[in-house]
Parts: sequence; C-alpha cells; structure tokens
Amino acid sequence: MKKNKTNFLAYPFIIWSTIFIVVPLLIVLFFAFTIKNPNGNYVFSFENFNKLFNAEYMKVFQRSLWLAFLSTIWCLILGYPVAYFISKMKPSKGSIMIMLFIVPMWMNFLLRTYAWMPILGKNGFINNILGFFNLGPYQFLYNDGTVILGMIYNFLPFMILPIYTVLTKMDNNLLNAAADLGANRFQVFQKIVLPLSMPGVISGITMVFMPAVSTFVISRLLGGGQYTLLGNLIEQQFTNVGNWNFGSAISVFMMIIILISMAIMSKFDSADSKEGGGQLW
Repeated sequence: MKKNKTNFLAYPFIIWSTIFIVVPLLIVLFFAFTIKNPNGNYVFSFENFNKLFNAEYMKVFQRSLWLAFLSTIWCLILGYPVAYFISKMKPSKGSIMIMLFIVPMWMNFLLRTYAWMPILGKNGFINNILGFFNLGPYQFLYNDGTVILGMIYNFLPFMILPIYTVLTKMDNNLLNAAADLGANRFQVFQKIVLPLSMPGVISGITMVFMPAVSTFVISRLLGGGQYTLLGNLIEQQFTNVGNWNFGSAISVFMMIIILISMAIMSKFDSADSKEGGGQLW
C-alpha cells in the first residue's frame, strides 16, 4: 500500500519531466537530424552536423571551450581557498560569509552582468578614478579578459558552495590523527584535505564549466558582440537567421560535449572516492 502511494506521488514529476524535458529534447533532436526539401517537407539528413565542421564554426567552438576552461580554472583557483578559509570559521561567521556569496545570485543574471558596464566603461567608475591621476580613459570592455571576468563573477559561487559543503562535513578526527602522527599542515592538506575534498571540486568544475560554455549574455554585453560563442551562435540561428535545424544541431553537439565532460569528471570523482585520504608518507 505504501509502495503504491509512493508511485502515485511520483506521477506528477514524471508528467512534468515528460512535458518540459523529454518532449523539448525530442523536438530538438528532430530538427537537428532533418532538413527541409524543396517541397517544404522535413527529411532525415546529417547535413546540419556536416556544417559544424566549417572552419568558421570550429573557431567558435574552440573559443567557447577555451574561455569556459579558463573561467573554470580561475574559479577553482579563487574559490577553493575561499571555501577552505570559510569552512575554518565559526559556523555563525561561516554562514554569513556564504550568504554574502548567495545574495547576489538572487538578483537577475542579466542585471548582474549589466552592472559591470558602468564599472568598466570609458566613463565608468574605474576610469573616473584613474582620471584623478591623469590616466586613461582605458577600454576595459569588449575583450576576452572582460568576458572571463564576467564568467568568474557569475559562476564563482557555483564553485565555492560544493567545495565548502564537502569541507564542512570532513571528519576533523582524521586531521587531528595526521597531526599526532607528525604531519605538518602542508602534509595534512596534501594527503587528507585535498583528496577528500575532490568530490566538491569535481562538482564545482562541472557546475561552472557547463553554464560557461553555453553562455551568450556575458559575451554579448561584456564582449560587445565581437566574440561569438556557442550560446550566441545558437541564439542567432533561432532568432535572427531562423534556421532551427542548424541551431538544434549545434545544441545537440554542445550537449554531447557537456556529457563527455561530465563523464570524464565522474571518472575522476569515482577514482578519488576509492583512494580516500591516501597515505601520509
């Protein structure tokens, strides 16, 4: 009876998932593997995927993956120490610090990105300060560095939160035991803290890389439309060009890239979980 009740409660979720996940995905797959013939009918074809290997589009893929990779690395470099130091704080202070990272996420993503334009613009806050020293104005916007900065700002909390969660759940008895056995702080971090925090690191990398490789708002605003990324290319195909078939093919290709990345990350995650804390010496 209880099992039947549980199954009944799952039906709304199954219906919701079918309507808003499965059906749209099937529509995207349909457009990706079809083209319109002269009669206006859809026919099965790989032509949309063949167009992806055009040199111009391959440059877009390369740039998107490279910028997403750089932003992910920088989020890890900045996010891990922040998560580590917050995890060492008292729970009350740590909660306040984490809240400070979460609060900006309550604001609309578009507004958070727009906020950088009056800061970095030629008449923006930074150039106004530099003007007092007779410097500038400088063009900080519309380059790769600004796009990466926007990605780091928007996606850094996605790196900090999972690492912080793993670090706070770590058994302090392991750290104390390592110290009792003569390990210094660096050895404790290298042999215990870092390996045990890898699940959080892998989750953070996945959560940052996926939106970074598909973003289009950041590259459009902070890149000034001069940098076409995968997200911009898909948007153009659906809104400006009206080529839903090619846009769907790009979306499928991007999903494959993300799934491959997640599979690689899960391999590392499973390997690290088997190794545990490792050996001290």
